[in-house]
Amino acid sequence: MFDATLHSATARHKEVYSFYEKLYTGVDTLAALSFVVGSALFFSEALATEATWCFLVGSLFFAAKPIARFAREYHLARLPLPGDDTQDDSE
Repeated sequence: MFDATLHSATARHKEVYSFYEKLYTGVDTLAALSFVVGSALFFSEALATEATWCFLVGSLFFAAKPIARFAREYHLARLPLPGDDTQDDSE
């Protein structure tokens, strides 16, 4: 795992890598937006609870980032490489 050569070893590896990069970028964007909205809400004392919820949601998105990265690396490591005995690209 965490072998950069797996990111483009085969066409399927490139597909999987691309999917997870899009997922990672989406999660990162949602986390950042949650923190920006939460920060803006804190300008009003009446919205402090909503702001806190935004920060919690943003934190959960930030926690999802390494989970997505581990999932990507695990998925890539399980895909067959050229020359492997079984060439099942269905994963």
